Amino acid sequence: MTGQIVIVGTGVAGATAAKTLRAEGYTGRIVLVGAEDGLPYRRPMVSKELLAGTVVERRTLLDTAESWRVGTIDIRTGTRATEIDSAGRRVRLADGEWLGYDSLLMATGARARTLPGPQRNVHTLRHAADVAPLRSALDTGGSLLIVGGGLIGCEVAATARTLGARVTVVHAGSAPLERVAPPAVGAFYRKLHADNGVAIHDAVTLTGLAGDSDGVTATGSDGRTWTAAAALVAIGSVPDTELATVAGLDVDNGILVDEHYRTSAPGVYAAGDAANRFDPELGAHERTEHWNSAQAQGAAAARSMLGAPPACPEVPWGWSTQYGLNLQFAGRIRPDDAFVLRGSLDEPAFTVLALRERRLVGAIAIARPADLRAARGLIGRGAVLDTGACADPSVPLAQAEVAEHVGR
Repeated sequence: MTGQIVIVGTGVAGATAAKTLRAEGYTGRIVLVGAEDGLPYRRPMVSKELLAGTVVERRTLLDTAESWRVGTIDIRTGTRATEIDSAGRRVRLADGEWLGYDSLLMATGARARTLPGPQRNVHTLRHAADVAPLRSALDTGGSLLIVGGGLIGCEVAATARTLGARVTVVHAGSAPLERVAPPAVGAFYRKLHADNGVAIHDAVTLTGLAGDSDGVTATGSDGRTWTAAAALVAIGSVPDTELATVAGLDVDNGILVDEHYRTSAPGVYAAGDAANRFDPELGAHERTEHWNSAQAQGAAAARSMLGAPPACPEVPWGWSTQYGLNLQFAGRIRPDDAFVLRGSLDEPAFTVLALRERRLVGAIAIARPADLRAARGLIGRGAVLDTGACADPSVPLAQAEVAEHVGR
């Protein structure tokens, strides 16, 4: 197949799409355009290894410049797309150049949410370029206030402590990591952070966060205040839909796409953090922000552009590393799920399963990768589990499936 495919966004979704197109036999021209200056890299390393300084930036790259050249992928870093002419099937770049396309993939990602108020000494952490200013603040200030108790907030808290900073976390939830883990796991992590010198304050509603030359001050609705030399705002992200909106694409919490990753404009697709995809199994649109989901979506969108049928949706999953402990999670957990513990919360090696009418819908595992691998497969096929067997860590999780449901 010849022609030209343009991909806007050099994150993992865009980069994977470009590689997949070549692997699937596409022989036309591929132009990969991204606003960031560097080559595509592993973003999960930003809050951990890059911030800690345990790896150099080149070790985070998905591929070398030579590999992109050998793959005959025209990669344009530090280049922003400013306009889409969907009727004329072309994209305009910031320097005025127009790129024609047969298919266009929007993989524009997301940007960090911010809070109003003076921003001096207030940081966000989304891109590799954000690392140096935050690291400098840690090195010179010695104390950090983190607003947000999700994955990024907790990972940075752990990293900052290893660098010797004094760290406090405030967040609006009832427990840390509550978007991916049940309260019992959140309590485990609260204690883990406390044991490492980090205080996590739950249910905090901030009425203000102000930064000046002397540091930052956060004020809660109950009158409490917290001060530090610097602050990190880690309260999630917002899909980057500006280019899509101006182009007239349908947008609602991301660029709306069908199960084939097609947008409302002919020949235009979207994938990754910016895409809000219709999932036929759920009967609704869903936007995910995990690295693995963006990678899978990039590959699936590439195949869709080549006319292949949509792949079976991957069970959402991700991971986090804090204080040397590896947390993995999969599926979709709700507060009203029935939770089953495999192991003991007193030991840093356990699994929590989320069941809905005995059907496995989610799993969280610490230092139990075999459980998580098995859980992803069971979740994917809607397995019904024997609650007694799945609670017994001596029983392999795959063997806890109720026999009459196997193979259905």
